[in-house]
Amino acid sequence: MAETATRRSVLAGRQGGSWAVRLTPAASATRVALRAPQASLSALSSALGVTIPNAPKTSGRASGRSVLWIGPDEWLVIDENGGDLMGALAGAGVLHSATDVSHRNVGIIVSGPGAELALASGCPQDLSLAAFPVGACSRTIFGKAEIVILRTEDDTFRVECWRSFADFVFGLLADGAEDAAH
Repeated sequence: MAETATRRSVLAGRQGGSWAVRLTPAASATRVALRAPQASLSALSSALGVTIPNAPKTSGRASGRSVLWIGPDEWLVIDENGGDLMGALAGAGVLHSATDVSHRNVGIIVSGPGAELALASGCPQDLSLAAFPVGACSRTIFGKAEIVILRTEDDTFRVECWRSFADFVFGLLADGAEDAAH
């Protein structure tokens, strides 16, 4: 019988936070870095089953699949159900570039009444609900690491970072969570 290797998340088993902020490693997900011209968006949206947003700081979401606007022709697609994103995009029949980054990225869920404050401890972006409503997303920095933030609920964010920075980002978020509790 052949043995199969299971990739373990760099944050497996980590928990953190305070009474005001809970930090939880996000469940495993499939992720694709997508680049495409405007003319391809309709067909790619159909292939993914999610409308691809075409405005800064916006996202689309359906059935556990999110498409986050990263730049004028760039998106991060996240499938929390582990769906075959590359297969879906391959069948679109339009010009695009798709790269599977599932093992490059790690997700961290930051939730609770102090979530904004914890993120503000290392991020220069205004994450207030008025400036960054539910569904807003952005590529930004946290400390010295590049991250992508998605606000999923009033008091919950999904933070995506490269796995090589995950321990640093989680630790800095834990410090921010402690500060948010005071």
